[in-house]
Amino acid sequence: MSKKYRDPFDLFDELFREIEEEFERFEKEFMRLGKEEGAKVYGPYVYGFRITVGPDGKPKIEEFGNVKNFKGQPIISEEREPLVDVIEKNDEVRVIAEVPGVNKDQIKVRVSGNKLIIQAQGEDRKYYKEVELPTDVDEKSAKATYNNGVLQVVMKKKPQQETGTEVKIE
Repeated sequence: MSKKYRDPFDLFDELFREIEEEFERFEKEFMRLGKEEGAKVYGPYVYGFRITVGPDGKPKIEEFGNVKNFKGQPIISEEREPLVDVIEKNDEVRVIAEVPGVNKDQIKVRVSGNKLIIQAQGEDRKYYKEVELPTDVDEKSAKATYNNGVLQVVMKKKPQQETGTEVKIE
């Protein structure tokens, strides 16, 4: 076999090994932070990821939870970042977010241009996510439903306006 060919399973094994090492490093850092006097402790720690294949055929890794990696150091937040799917179909954009453990009256959803902001605060859980939408949407058309921990927001796309100047052919 040539050196250029790599078994895709080897790539996944390597990725999972790196993730395990990150978790071990995070765990050591959490233990150190928890022992400092006056340290603010958050819990539980939630970290997850999803691997999908983008339209360009390249893998895309999305992280969610309340643990982030910043310059090799774990950053822990009170707010969890929910797992979100954005589906663009025909004349609408649909955003589906997992926000379990809160009541629907504890969720706030705001739409502005091509951005959707989700905030939720329950007794023991906080969520926050800013979602970049693939296109501008009609803010007044937004409708949200919440059932079994799943928030779904449906918005109509704004009609695309033609810009520019027509040039006459001589």
